[in-house]
Amino acid sequence: MALERLIEESLELPGFTTLDEMAARIRARVNAEIFARICERMGGDGRERIGALLTAVGPDGRTLFNRLKKPAQRASWSRFRKQAEYLDEIDALGDTGAWLEGIAPSKIADFAGEADAQDADTLSRYDPVKQLALLACLLHTARMRARDDLAEMLCKRVAGNLRRARAALEDIRERQRTVSEKLIGTYRTVLEHLDPDGPGAGRGAERAVAAVQQAGGFTSQLADIESVAAFHGDNYEVLVHRFFAKDRPVMFDLVAKLEFKATSQDDSVLVALEHARVHEGLRRDFIPLPPPIAGSGDPESGIMFGSGNWRRAVTDRHQPGMVARRHFEAMVFTYLAEELRTGDIAVVGGGEYADWSANLLPWEQCEPLLEGFCAQVGLPDTAAGFVAQLRGAHLAAAARLDAEYEDNTDLVIAEDGTPTVKRRRGKETLKAAENLEAAIERRMPERSLLGIVARTAHWLGWHHHFGPASGSDPKIKEALFRYALAIFTGGINLGPYEAAKHLTGVSARELSMVRNRHITIVKLNAAIASVVNAFAELDVVKAWGDGTTVAADGTHVETYIDNLLAETSIRYGGVGGIAYHYVADTYVALFSRFIPCGVWEAVHLIEGLLANESDVQPSVVHADTQGQSFPVFALATLFGFDLMPRIRNFKDLIFFRADSRLTYPHIDALFGDRGRNVVDWELIERHWRDLMQVAISISANRLSSATLMRRLRSNSRKNRIYKAFREVGRSVRTVALLRYLADPGLRARVTAATNKVETYNGFSQWLGFGNNGVIAHNDPDEQEKLIKMNTLLANLVIFHNALDLMDVVRALVAEGWPITADELGAISPYLRAHIRRFGAYATDEIGQEPAAFNPELKEIDFDAVGLAA
Repeated sequence: MALERLIEESLELPGFTTLDEMAARIRARVNAEIFARICERMGGDGRERIGALLTAVGPDGRTLFNRLKKPAQRASWSRFRKQAEYLDEIDALGDTGAWLEGIAPSKIADFAGEADAQDADTLSRYDPVKQLALLACLLHTARMRARDDLAEMLCKRVAGNLRRARAALEDIRERQRTVSEKLIGTYRTVLEHLDPDGPGAGRGAERAVAAVQQAGGFTSQLADIESVAAFHGDNYEVLVHRFFAKDRPVMFDLVAKLEFKATSQDDSVLVALEHARVHEGLRRDFIPLPPPIAGSGDPESGIMFGSGNWRRAVTDRHQPGMVARRHFEAMVFTYLAEELRTGDIAVVGGGEYADWSANLLPWEQCEPLLEGFCAQVGLPDTAAGFVAQLRGAHLAAAARLDAEYEDNTDLVIAEDGTPTVKRRRGKETLKAAENLEAAIERRMPERSLLGIVARTAHWLGWHHHFGPASGSDPKIKEALFRYALAIFTGGINLGPYEAAKHLTGVSARELSMVRNRHITIVKLNAAIASVVNAFAELDVVKAWGDGTTVAADGTHVETYIDNLLAETSIRYGGVGGIAYHYVADTYVALFSRFIPCGVWEAVHLIEGLLANESDVQPSVVHADTQGQSFPVFALATLFGFDLMPRIRNFKDLIFFRADSRLTYPHIDALFGDRGRNVVDWELIERHWRDLMQVAISISANRLSSATLMRRLRSNSRKNRIYKAFREVGRSVRTVALLRYLADPGLRARVTAATNKVETYNGFSQWLGFGNNGVIAHNDPDEQEKLIKMNTLLANLVIFHNALDLMDVVRALVAEGWPITADELGAISPYLRAHIRRFGAYATDEIGQEPAAFNPELKEIDFDAVGLAA
């Protein structure tokens, strides 16, 4: 803002150093005022308690300051008890919400991050006022995280119980298969005897009774029938209470520790929870129904939040006005966990589980931003215009596919509407390109990973993004040397102590200090972006793409198990998380995240695109089937992204009509019966303001898109915003499917892009070979930091490979080798045969400043390059 004001006044701009010093002085003054305000609000007792965090040692021999920084452990109930005690302990330290009232969340996060980066000894040497303020911010974030962790533990335990109940149902069905066959045999015999035209006519009843007696008697047969009937259909709900029983005492303790609130008018689950708590001490089988919803007139309305199976499980026609206590408790905790996941219930004082809608900008603050935001993302700034644009795109895509259907030899639509697309052979690699790749690989100079890191640091200065959490210049000696080693060792997934065994001139403590205090996730994002920007300036990149397209995909990474992020992956196998990468069409990674296995990858798709700080800002987004859902299609549209995932199960998806009155000569069967599966344009127009409010709030960093997507789930029964996002997504996904069926070139581009990111995943794993690829950390923040270090290392290797490739091409052209841009485009910069990963790492390379690199490759004509797949 200050620079814009100087430019508006036509004043001469001072030098960068002067501006930087001015900004630092202003920042220091503002921060000092905030620190003083926090300390004043704490009072004498509060300051004494917080100051003791650095010195008071608990039973485990650790200061509470160190325990504030430790993440929660996995969701076992012994861990829960420790977490509950920890929450009581830190809550007793003071009301941090009152101390920090009115201070921007971003400031609190920055101050907490600075405290988290220090050890107790270093922080004890801070100015007392600043020290107390930083500790207060760290305590505040710890209190929020502790509540989130307890809620997460509850959700994970409930999910585990539901999985076990489903597995038990399958076991019961398997065991009952023999019983069912015997019952069918007995029934057949009875029918044969009762058949008036059968051989036993006249004595049928007598023989039927004998057949039943021979099969075990009426009592036994009726018991078998009841047993089989009890578990017909997918009614695993009647089994959940068996697995809930051992968790029951601790679950009730847990809900007593947390304060919940409904985020809508419907608080029936919380009313039922309170009813269960009132009757917690009883051991009888049945308890009264929970209070009915006011004005409903239905005595059972208090349990109507449950599914039909659940309601049948908790009620008994022989016990009117009552519910089966054990089943009722299991149902209440199941829906409590579900509504925590969907955001229909929030945890007061939490972070991720807080009421996300409270973070939305008020509409009065959104209105002045609306026109500029819509212009930026390419959307009309009125409800009618927004609907007209969506509807027009929908109608146009359907009309195009119908008009071109007879000429589309790849597409066949069956009478029942099932589309089938014939597979095309992939684009064959030119023989000349294969020969060129072989020649380049033979001539690529041998490189060490550490040498690549060092040279790129000298060339690009990516290490300048690292430094102390306070924002001051680093005081460590040979900063480039230290940061290069930290990124190299972190990128290959070696811990400080193991790495120090293979390096000279640095100790494990020094490596650990740099990683912990000078390198953060935010700074890694900035360093990655600077490398992406430099890579985009290389001429050879024009052969691979123009940066307008990105593909996102995840790959499984094993971790230690004693944390809340690690899960057993059904899709990938093993325990760990997902390294989720965004790879541009130019092969470079724009961004990366580390996410849990159990989360639908689409939840994080838009978050990474918005967090990308580089100058390469793609507008077309490809992903695999995990990278799509109705809300994600809608959010992508609201931010101007063209989401085009590879959807393997498109035959099973619903194609929505834009207008129930329209029919199509060739493709009408795609949409099913007329009048069904029609986009509700009125609903979209009615909730347009809600959609814009959410999008602008995300744009203003008031709300995380990942938090939003986690809450907008198909079982968000009470969320009006979910319904609006779903309706927009229905239209946008249908358009994407219609385009996918109509355009073989588009299908080829989607496949090529997703193949590219999958190849990158293999390349990054090849680089992260340390510790057999297992992340040896239980802290989710440290796990993500290591993933980003690996991403930075991969980009440095890609950049260096591109430079070496250009040098080889210049030499080949000088020798008379005819090379085209298209031939270069067939060669990936993920070359690895010339790179030395193992052996002793000579640190003397770091101090050798290389000659300047040449980003131009004038020997090749890139104007005629064909980037289309």
